[in-house]
Amino acid sequence: MTLTTASTAPPLAALAPATTASQEVVSTDSIKMQARDLRISYGERVAVRDVNVDVADHSVMAFIGPSGCGKSTILRCFDRMNDLIPGAKVEGSIRLDGIELMAPSLQAVELRRKVGLVFQRPNPFPMSIYENVAYGPRRHGMKKRAELDEVVERSLRRAAIWDEVKDDYRKKSGLALSGGQQQRLCIARTLATDPEVILMDEPCSALDPIATLRIEELITELRRDYTILIVTHNMQQAARVSDRTAFFSLGEDKAGYLVEEGATTQIFTNPKHQLTEDYVSGRFG
Repeated sequence: MTLTTASTAPPLAALAPATTASQEVVSTDSIKMQARDLRISYGERVAVRDVNVDVADHSVMAFIGPSGCGKSTILRCFDRMNDLIPGAKVEGSIRLDGIELMAPSLQAVELRRKVGLVFQRPNPFPMSIYENVAYGPRRHGMKKRAELDEVVERSLRRAAIWDEVKDDYRKKSGLALSGGQQQRLCIARTLATDPEVILMDEPCSALDPIATLRIEELITELRRDYTILIVTHNMQQAARVSDRTAFFSLGEDKAGYLVEEGATTQIFTNPKHQLTEDYVSGRFG
């Protein structure tokens, strides 16, 4: 897939919702994002197929499933990070507020202002805490120091790290923080661009239990203002933080597919498919 970079492409807000006959636009206000007939290939190999999922606004959805079933690959479709992978081909429809994100005219950089991504391992930039958070707003044209100061403090507060860094955040390197603090700094960096959706790709896999708890508490707070998708291998974490859960597995063709999706309580206590029950009960995966 080719990343669209032409300066003449319209911004995300200017695009009209997709209206193809075979892919009806969801009119329910509660749906923030959706994928329809999603199929992802790398060259001749099909990695993911037949994914249809809706993500409600101001909610947390967890993607669970065994390694290699395509959870992170699907997650990256929602901010078109797969555009950057040579040979990747994404087919089907992905929408945000009814707007088709796969449209060739859509600038990926504009999309990523609305959809932020927190990676598996903390990746602070080799600069001060302040400059880490101010980086995004600066790139998007914010110049005034007073405005940047406000955005940086607000973002650090919302990421629940302000009280720990406020005394020296202008000078202290983000790399000098602990692993859990670095991850919250990366979340603050994401929040600084004022997104509507936050994607989290196993954000706690490299953290200790105490840091993991802080991130989970933060997710619970952030759901009030954001829509969150989280990929996790931790069943207990999915049960604690998510409203809905989507379970993926590998088919005989070695392609990942969606087995079932539903309210998290239902998925963990009364799944519809035996494969789901076997996975959440620890019989495989």
